Amino acid sequence: MTTSETTYRVTRADLVRYAGASGDFNPIHWSERFATGVGLPGVIAHGMFTMALVSRTVTAWAGAPDAVVELSVRFARPVPVPDTDEGTEVVVTVSERGQTDEGHTKLALTATCRGEKVLSLAQAVVRKR
Repeated sequence: MTTSETTYRVTRADLVRYAGASGDFNPIHWSERFATGVGLPGVIAHGMFTMALVSRTVTAWAGAPDAVVELSVRFARPVPVPDTDEGTEVVVTVSERGQTDEGHTKLALTATCRGEKVLSLAQAVVRKR
């Protein structure tokens, strides 16, 4: 069983680019005042942006985008992104967890920020390498 870990730096500039690409301009992803006003710790990354980081890691682990058969996650907590040049780090871990009946590889996935899990029940199935 192999395990790999990838660390991503996420900045406010990344959130702006993602908002433009996705069309999701919700102010919780760019306005500190609005985000804290609705009870968040500050500006947070888009959930789908966080999921995209996990997907990117799984695709790299599998060796090809078309090797990913299934990917699922639940959003457990937000990813706060401070207004600094450093932003924040999201660490994605991929661990093999056996085989499916079809011979594909089952993966357990973990994504953390500031030492806390930001996704739960994250898993994937990829075609054999």
